[in-house]
Amino acid sequence: MHSTKLVVVGLGHVGSSVVTFAMASGLYSEIAVIDTKEGLALGEGLDHSQSTGVPGTTNTYIHEGTYDDTRDADVIICAAGASIVPDPDRPDYVPPRSLLAKVGAQAARDVMKNVSERTKEPVIIFITNPLDAVVHIASTEFDYPASKVLGTGTMLDSARLRWTVAQELGIDPKSVTGYMMGEHGTTAVPILSNLNVQGVSWSELERWSGKDLPSRDDIKQRVVDSAYDVFFAKGWTDAGVARSANVLARSVLLNERSVHPVCSRLDGEYGLGDISMSVPAVLGSEGLIRRLPPIVDAWEQEKLEESADSIRAVYAEATSESDEGGETSATSEEA
Repeated sequence: MHSTKLVVVGLGHVGSSVVTFAMASGLYSEIAVIDTKEGLALGEGLDHSQSTGVPGTTNTYIHEGTYDDTRDADVIICAAGASIVPDPDRPDYVPPRSLLAKVGAQAARDVMKNVSERTKEPVIIFITNPLDAVVHIASTEFDYPASKVLGTGTMLDSARLRWTVAQELGIDPKSVTGYMMGEHGTTAVPILSNLNVQGVSWSELERWSGKDLPSRDDIKQRVVDSAYDVFFAKGWTDAGVARSANVLARSVLLNERSVHPVCSRLDGEYGLGDISMSVPAVLGSEGLIRRLPPIVDAWEQEKLEESADSIRAVYAEATSESDEGGETSATSEEA
């Protein structure tokens, strides 16, 4: 009988939330947790293990793990890396995820080296920032099936887009069908040409609402700002991306063949090559089955190209040989 197993690497705010949602899902018979900070993985495992005594809690075997646990894992979720933090001397400064380029690259290489030496089977879902550069490093520098190396990508940006539109219209965010593409970050592109509410298009929604809706640029900025509203208020973001990672893991584990805007290595879509970024894709037990790149309009194409330029710049910084950066640890606290 096959048991379902998840390995979570990195137990900062994000990784800890990933574990919490994974435990609550009831999908796993075993969860192994890994972190380079001494005692953290042991404590996280014990904390959740003791919680299985609460009535109604799934009796999942959760424990401190090692990379040997990846040999029989179904899914690996990687939240290893560092975090950006608010600057007390510049309270309005918006720190870009690109600041984490060197540390994120180092963390990704460490995880991929340890996993690829032991197995090529589990689907690996990255959260580590800067996400797009990290996924490109992980999917190009190691002998690991590219279809099994994914990033949460614009899953979180898309959730924020749906929330933003829902706030504007006064409806449930889950009634909005729409997504962001491109970079997970400030250049993510709202694909409003395909956004709808139960089939009602963006242009029709403006007539239905009886008011002028925000422009594309306004929507794009509001989605970006919504992330920093959380960041400046509590110092990090974790809930949305942790939920996103667990949704992707469920899609893999149950072979759902569901469609999500995940980060993966592109193959010429939109005239873009040698880059990893987010495009809607079908996910199943083998990871990415196929991408479903929608037809975009001229504004969206232009913004996707700008987003690609931003990703390439961050990737160049992540892979440059100078300024190696500080130490990294298998934790991550901001998404």
